[in-house]
Amino acid sequence: MTVDTGRTGRKTRKTWLTAEFVTLFFVLIGLFALALRGISPLPFLLVTTVGIVIYLRRTGFDRRDFWRPEQLRPALPGILALWAISALVLTAAVTVLRPDSLFDLPRERPLIWVLVLMFYPLVSVYPQELLFRAFLFHRYAPIFGDGPRMIAASALAFGFAHFIVGNWISVLLSTAAGALFAARYRRTRSLLTTSVEHALYGILVFTVGLGDFFYHGAAAP
Repeated sequence: MTVDTGRTGRKTRKTWLTAEFVTLFFVLIGLFALALRGISPLPFLLVTTVGIVIYLRRTGFDRRDFWRPEQLRPALPGILALWAISALVLTAAVTVLRPDSLFDLPRERPLIWVLVLMFYPLVSVYPQELLFRAFLFHRYAPIFGDGPRMIAASALAFGFAHFIVGNWISVLLSTAAGALFAARYRRTRSLLTTSVEHALYGILVFTVGLGDFFYHGAAAP
């Protein structure tokens, strides 16, 4: 009897990667949400970002994927069209269901709103895209492939991360958004493009009056 050591090794690696994926994106985040509720995850995210960049640069990641600016222009019309529809739907929903919250941030705290517009894409969005798209796609391709299963894994991990905020509305909406961003990244392999799309939706949420579902203490969506 012969043993296919290569196949056994691949199976073992997939098992370990699966356990690692569940631990990093569900167990640790769940523990953070339960034990450190109210503490901003942003410092942890930024430190993690440094580690991710070092890891990706040393493990064969295509460095062009960090930006690929040429992918933004052809993707932009579709991104903006879907965003405009979403903006109309969310504005109508807030108008009907939460009229007192409609545009509350720009109305009541315009300086904070401007700061969100300026810094949110840099200190929150791009690091999240590095973690939930670039790192996840690169690290866990052996178990999820590069198709629908990977998109689903990225979406679920991204959605569950918003459990830190403390409500299931943010989890559900973020899971849907995560599927959109993951599909975009799969098509473009451009973190710049997915970050622009992510930033547009995040700013929309804060502007239209849903920020309290995505913001707890100092946490960011």
